[in-house]
Amino acid sequence: MQGRPTIRNPAFSHPSPIPTPAPSDTIPTQLHHAPGHWTTGLCHCFDDPANCVITCVCPCITFGQVAEIVSRGSKCKVHIFSCFSRGLLYGVLLGFTGCACFYSFLYRSKLRGQYDLEEEPCNDCLVHFCCCPLALCQEYRDLKNRGFDMEIGWEANMDRQKRGVAMTPIVIPGMTR
Repeated sequence: MQGRPTIRNPAFSHPSPIPTPAPSDTIPTQLHHAPGHWTTGLCHCFDDPANCVITCVCPCITFGQVAEIVSRGSKCKVHIFSCFSRGLLYGVLLGFTGCACFYSFLYRSKLRGQYDLEEEPCNDCLVHFCCCPLALCQEYRDLKNRGFDMEIGWEANMDRQKRGVAMTPIVIPGMTR
Protein backbone atom coordinates (compact mmCIF):
# COMPACT_ATOMS: atom_id res chain seq x y z
CA MET A 1 0.00 0.00 0.00
CA GLN A 2 2.98 2.30 -0.13
CA GLY A 3 2.66 5.21 -2.52
CA ARG A 4 -1.15 5.07 -2.59
CA PRO A 5 -3.11 7.89 -0.90
CA THR A 6 -5.34 6.83 1.97
CA ILE A 7 -8.07 8.34 4.04
CA ARG A 8 -9.29 7.36 7.44
CA ASN A 9 -12.82 6.12 7.62
CA PRO A 10 -14.27 7.19 10.97
CA ALA A 11 -16.34 4.00 11.14
CA PHE A 12 -13.21 1.84 10.98
CA SER A 13 -9.85 2.12 12.64
CA HIS A 14 -7.74 1.31 9.56
CA PRO A 15 -7.08 3.49 6.49
CA SER A 16 -8.74 2.62 3.19
CA PRO A 17 -6.99 3.15 -0.17
CA ILE A 18 -8.47 5.63 -2.64
CA PRO A 19 -7.86 4.92 -6.31
CA THR A 20 -6.56 7.97 -8.14
CA PRO A 21 -7.58 7.86 -11.82
CA ALA A 22 -5.37 9.39 -14.46
CA PRO A 23 -6.65 12.77 -15.68
CA SER A 24 -8.32 12.88 -19.08
CA ASP A 25 -8.71 15.76 -21.49
CA THR A 26 -11.67 14.29 -23.32
CA ILE A 27 -14.22 13.06 -20.79
CA PRO A 28 -14.87 13.60 -17.09
CA THR A 29 -13.21 11.07 -14.82
CA GLN A 30 -15.45 11.58 -11.79
CA LEU A 31 -17.50 8.40 -12.18
CA HIS A 32 -16.49 5.07 -13.66
CA HIS A 33 -18.87 2.54 -15.14
CA ALA A 34 -18.38 -0.90 -16.60
CA PRO A 35 -17.66 -0.74 -20.32
CA GLY A 36 -20.44 -2.06 -22.50
CA HIS A 37 -23.27 -1.20 -20.10
CA TRP A 38 -25.63 1.76 -19.99
CA THR A 39 -25.73 3.43 -16.58
CA THR A 40 -29.55 3.32 -16.58
CA GLY A 41 -32.21 1.36 -18.39
CA LEU A 42 -34.29 2.55 -21.31
CA CYS A 43 -37.48 2.72 -19.22
CA HIS A 44 -35.98 4.34 -16.12
CA CYS A 45 -37.20 7.82 -17.05
CA PHE A 46 -38.46 8.60 -13.58
CA ASP A 47 -34.91 8.40 -12.20
CA ASP A 48 -34.77 12.03 -13.40
CA PRO A 49 -38.38 13.32 -13.39
CA ALA A 50 -37.47 16.87 -14.44
CA ASN A 51 -35.73 15.63 -17.58
CA CYS A 52 -38.61 13.24 -18.23
CA VAL A 53 -41.12 16.10 -18.24
CA ILE A 54 -38.90 18.36 -20.36
CA THR A 55 -38.34 15.57 -22.88
CA CYS A 56 -42.06 14.78 -23.12
CA VAL A 57 -43.03 18.44 -23.57
CA CYS A 58 -40.13 19.57 -25.76
CA PRO A 59 -37.76 16.77 -26.81
CA CYS A 60 -35.67 19.18 -28.88
CA ILE A 61 -34.18 20.61 -25.64
CA THR A 62 -32.96 17.24 -24.40
CA PHE A 63 -31.75 16.29 -27.86
CA GLY A 64 -29.78 19.55 -28.17
CA GLN A 65 -28.09 18.95 -24.80
CA VAL A 66 -27.21 15.35 -25.63
CA ALA A 67 -25.96 16.25 -29.11
CA GLU A 68 -23.77 19.04 -27.71
CA ILE A 69 -21.94 16.62 -25.39
CA VAL A 70 -21.81 13.67 -27.79
CA SER A 71 -20.38 15.82 -30.59
CA ARG A 72 -17.90 17.24 -28.05
CA GLY A 73 -18.79 20.83 -28.74
CA SER A 74 -18.53 22.53 -32.05
CA LYS A 75 -16.34 24.99 -33.92
CA CYS A 76 -18.53 27.79 -32.61
CA LYS A 77 -17.40 29.16 -29.23
CA VAL A 78 -20.95 30.02 -28.17
CA HIS A 79 -22.47 27.06 -26.28
CA ILE A 80 -26.07 28.13 -26.79
CA PHE A 81 -25.65 28.21 -30.57
CA SER A 82 -24.50 24.63 -31.02
CA CYS A 83 -27.03 23.22 -28.55
CA PHE A 84 -29.72 25.49 -29.96
CA SER A 85 -28.99 24.73 -33.61
CA ARG A 86 -29.06 20.97 -33.14
CA GLY A 87 -32.22 21.19 -31.03
CA LEU A 88 -33.83 23.49 -33.59
CA LEU A 89 -33.05 21.14 -36.45
CA TYR A 90 -34.51 18.27 -34.42
CA GLY A 91 -37.65 20.33 -33.70
CA VAL A 92 -38.07 21.29 -37.37
CA LEU A 93 -37.68 17.67 -38.47
CA LEU A 94 -40.13 16.53 -35.79
CA GLY A 95 -42.66 19.24 -36.61
CA PHE A 96 -42.62 19.01 -40.39
CA THR A 97 -41.83 15.36 -41.06
CA GLY A 98 -42.39 13.56 -37.77
CA CYS A 99 -39.17 11.68 -38.52
CA ALA A 100 -36.65 13.35 -36.24
CA CYS A 101 -35.72 9.86 -35.05
CA PHE A 102 -33.76 9.36 -38.28
CA TYR A 103 -31.53 12.26 -37.19
CA SER A 104 -31.38 11.56 -33.44
CA PHE A 105 -30.41 7.89 -33.71
CA LEU A 106 -27.09 8.96 -35.24
CA TYR A 107 -26.13 10.60 -31.93
CA ARG A 108 -27.14 7.48 -29.99
CA SER A 109 -24.85 5.45 -32.24
CA LYS A 110 -22.05 7.96 -31.69
CA LEU A 111 -22.58 7.85 -27.91
CA ARG A 112 -22.46 4.06 -27.95
CA GLY A 113 -19.22 4.19 -29.92
CA GLN A 114 -17.61 6.64 -27.49
CA TYR A 115 -18.40 4.53 -24.42
CA ASP A 116 -18.43 1.07 -26.03
CA LEU A 117 -22.08 0.55 -25.03
CA GLU A 118 -24.25 -2.37 -26.06
CA GLU A 119 -26.82 -1.85 -28.80
CA GLU A 120 -29.80 -2.68 -26.64
CA PRO A 121 -32.65 -3.44 -26.51
CA CYS A 122 -32.40 -3.36 -30.33
CA ASN A 123 -30.93 -1.36 -33.21
CA ASP A 124 -30.38 2.37 -32.46
CA CYS A 125 -32.67 3.45 -35.30
CA LEU A 126 -35.46 1.19 -34.02
CA VAL A 127 -35.03 2.42 -30.45
CA HIS A 128 -35.41 6.03 -31.59
CA PHE A 129 -38.23 5.21 -34.01
CA CYS A 130 -40.31 3.25 -31.48
CA CYS A 131 -39.55 5.13 -28.27
CA CYS A 132 -37.61 8.31 -28.98
CA PRO A 133 -38.47 10.13 -25.72
CA LEU A 134 -37.29 7.12 -23.70
CA ALA A 135 -34.08 6.93 -25.72
CA LEU A 136 -33.37 10.65 -25.29
CA CYS A 137 -33.95 10.41 -21.54
CA GLN A 138 -31.65 7.38 -21.30
CA GLU A 139 -28.88 9.14 -23.24
CA TYR A 140 -29.25 12.27 -21.08
CA ARG A 141 -29.10 10.25 -17.84
CA ASP A 142 -26.16 8.19 -19.07
CA LEU A 143 -24.07 11.27 -19.85
CA LYS A 144 -25.12 12.88 -16.56
CA ASN A 145 -24.15 9.70 -14.66
CA ARG A 146 -20.77 9.76 -16.39
CA GLY A 147 -20.03 13.14 -14.82
CA PHE A 148 -21.32 15.67 -17.34
CA ASP A 149 -23.38 18.68 -16.26
CA MET A 150 -25.87 18.67 -19.12
CA GLU A 151 -27.00 22.26 -18.63
CA ILE A 152 -23.61 23.89 -19.21
CA GLY A 153 -22.48 22.24 -22.45
CA TRP A 154 -19.21 20.70 -23.62
CA GLU A 155 -16.83 23.67 -23.25
CA ALA A 156 -17.90 24.48 -19.70
CA ASN A 157 -17.65 20.80 -18.73
CA MET A 158 -14.09 20.70 -20.07
CA ASP A 159 -13.20 23.92 -18.24
CA ARG A 160 -14.66 22.52 -15.03
CA GLN A 161 -12.72 19.28 -15.48
CA LYS A 162 -9.43 21.12 -16.08
CA ARG A 163 -9.94 23.16 -12.93
CA GLY A 164 -10.74 19.98 -11.01
CA VAL A 165 -7.64 18.19 -12.30
CA ALA A 166 -5.44 21.12 -11.28
CA MET A 167 -6.57 20.85 -7.65
CA THR A 168 -4.60 18.41 -5.50
CA PRO A 169 -6.62 16.14 -3.21
CA ILE A 170 -6.17 16.25 0.54
CA VAL A 171 -4.24 13.13 1.49
CA ILE A 172 -3.95 11.79 5.02
CA PRO A 173 -0.84 9.67 5.33
CA GLY A 174 -1.36 6.01 6.20
CA MET A 175 0.11 4.13 9.10
CA THR A 176 3.87 3.54 8.98
CA ARG A 177 5.91 0.98 10.83
